[in-house]
Amino acid sequence: MVVYLTFNLTHRFLPVCVSLNYSQVPSSRCVLTQIVNPGAGPSANGTIFIAVYTFHTLPEETVMTTPQRKVAIVTASDSGIGSRCAEMLAEQGFDIGITWRSDEEGAQRTAKRVAEIGQRAETIQLDLADPPAGGKVLQQLIDKLGRIDVLVNNAGANFKADFMDVTWEDWRKTFSVDVDGVFICGQVAARNMIKQGQGGRIINITSVHEHTPLPGSVAYTAAKHAAGGLTKSMALSLLPHNILVNAVAPGAIATPMNKMTDGDAHKVKMPEIPAGRPGDTHEIASMVAWLSSEWATYTTGQSFIIDGGFMLANPQFKGY
Repeated sequence: MVVYLTFNLTHRFLPVCVSLNYSQVPSSRCVLTQIVNPGAGPSANGTIFIAVYTFHTLPEETVMTTPQRKVAIVTASDSGIGSRCAEMLAEQGFDIGITWRSDEEGAQRTAKRVAEIGQRAETIQLDLADPPAGGKVLQQLIDKLGRIDVLVNNAGANFKADFMDVTWEDWRKTFSVDVDGVFICGQVAARNMIKQGQGGRIINITSVHEHTPLPGSVAYTAAKHAAGGLTKSMALSLLPHNILVNAVAPGAIATPMNKMTDGDAHKVKMPEIPAGRPGDTHEIASMVAWLSSEWATYTTGQSFIIDGGFMLANPQFKGY
């Protein structure tokens, strides 16, 4: 198919081709094949030209199809950081898998917000106190959604006790969720991503205490350090499959777990933190969204500390 378009030098002609209606020439591309000056004069402004565009049918295998819907699963997304991550990923075009342990109403609220954004939301109860059983539940959710492109390991537990006081039971409960759960869920997600053959992202929500101890929380500190090491090992193992694995390490964030709400992030004073306040959940979720995006294709095995400068302060810091 050949199309003739007239133009003069005072106008750009290339966009004309782009704006043509392709409905009558599906699976085709247009190519500028000739420019003709029907007049005898020089090519000055105002001279009329004819552009000859030819439409070429593309081979069947090069025709673009409707993009596959993207799916992100966020564990413990019934409130706090997980809920905000689910919303921001939905805004990026992901359908969302939402898991909850005890707050089903919170999970439904998250699902409602995802649906209002225009994305599909599915919820399921997931308790990582039994990691192998949790892995089976995660697979059920993946099967329900049809695929998985991003996993956000957000579920966590913290039993506060110092070294001489922590019980074996509390030690194991903490590691079950904070380490074993990350391992099992990451493995289930990675198997599906490898089978899909399109790569993927796994983002482990650790803590600033992946990098520095939390006094009075020996099991939590050890578990978060372990999750940081696991993140690096996962990243190295999965890179050949184009699966990128990173950690996000929040400091003090205004969440229900910390007996705060999002609105408290800019109201509560925390002079021991250089920023002077706790973080907002969107300040964590925005990093998760970036790591899930096409802007983060060369980033893996890293731990991103988001702490308002907490790690910069030492015991001599007295606030501003």
